[in-house]
Amino acid sequence: MVAEWTLDELVRRVTAALAGGAYPGAPNGRVRDVPDRRAVRWYATIGLVDRPAGARGRTALYGPRHLLQLVAVKRRQAEGCTLAEIQAELTGATDATLHRIAGVPADLLGDAPAEPPAPVRTRFWTDRPAAAATAPAPADDPVPDQGTLTGVPLPGGAVLLLPAPPSTDDLTAISAAARPLLDLLADRGLLQPPNAPRSPRSPR
Repeated sequence: MVAEWTLDELVRRVTAALAGGAYPGAPNGRVRDVPDRRAVRWYATIGLVDRPAGARGRTALYGPRHLLQLVAVKRRQAEGCTLAEIQAELTGATDATLHRIAGVPADLLGDAPAEPPAPVRTRFWTDRPAAAATAPAPADDPVPDQGTLTGVPLPGGAVLLLPAPPSTDDLTAISAAARPLLDLLADRGLLQPPNAPRSPRSPR
């Protein structure tokens, strides 16, 4: 039987998987070292993490693949990858690929409760408030029924969500129309600088 966890249990397992010296944390203060509940929902909205695997009553349930996806995302971010690059690599990745990148201990992928992790260093003085991408879900985490959204990566790490896949012509028009908004976001420090230094990526 595949393990099933609530959102809070999933976040605890991600935190435990990333605890220790093998994970250096995010390379800058704009990205959280460990994803919280809001971040997990955001990743699911843009297709970077699978939707909940099921529900127990009105509580969404997650499994080992979600854990592998989240840990893989954070490891790539620690290497300096942008969200668009991570989407290109990990969207639809096989479990074998996720295992290789995430390196999650086998005990965290099973039914046993995750041990409380050691305190994780944070950069609370540099973290920006998370943008409200979607309306907050109720406390009991009901499974959303919003259909599938397509994420269109834009320069600087921005992502545009669309209810239908765009054509090549659509992407060209979107790129031109989005330029004033991207310039504004860049001026306000809300996008990644185009020539920001990045940590070297490990061999794949």
